[in-house]
Amino acid sequence: MTEPVEGRPQEGAPDDSRLDLEIPEDPDQAIELLVNEVADARAESEGHLNDLKRVAAEFDNFRKRVIREQGESASRGVGRVVRSLLPALDTFDAALNVEVTTPTEVKLLGGLENTHAQLLQTLKEEGLEVIPAEPGAPFDPEIHEAVMTTPGDPLVIVEELRRGYRLGDRVVRASLVALGPADQAKETEGSDGVQGGQDK
Repeated sequence: MTEPVEGRPQEGAPDDSRLDLEIPEDPDQAIELLVNEVADARAESEGHLNDLKRVAAEFDNFRKRVIREQGESASRGVGRVVRSLLPALDTFDAALNVEVTTPTEVKLLGGLENTHAQLLQTLKEEGLEVIPAEPGAPFDPEIHEAVMTTPGDPLVIVEELRRGYRLGDRVVRASLVALGPADQAKETEGSDGVQGGQDK
């Protein structure tokens, strides 16, 4: 039988120097102390784990917020560009509704139509949409602005005076429309208004 070496803990005995604990000689008290220490250590580790989870959740929220803000910033940038192009789009609409009479004017009109279509397609790829305002369509104050009204019941759109646009779910500019009775809308349905120059 191997004799215990003085100053060295016996095999199987807890080394309280490594635990930084003063282990009681009474086995029951020693077990109770160790159980309490394990419980405290477990509670502390769970606290650290909860802290890590909270930090991870905060970082994930921060990442999502940055992505959202970047998207909103890009959308605002596109909106500014679109609003700056509205006068040019209005000029196209006016030019495309001019009655042409000579071959040169017809050729020029064809070039304008192609350029207008390309511009609208490019803006459409950025999320721009033309607000519908055909004669006979119901009036929607969320996307239409009435500037002329002929008494009648029910009132519908009889003419679009200036085209409106929206970018995603935001209205960039409401359509400027004239309202009147439905029979008046049928009379103007085939006439050349702003719709006459619209890209199909």
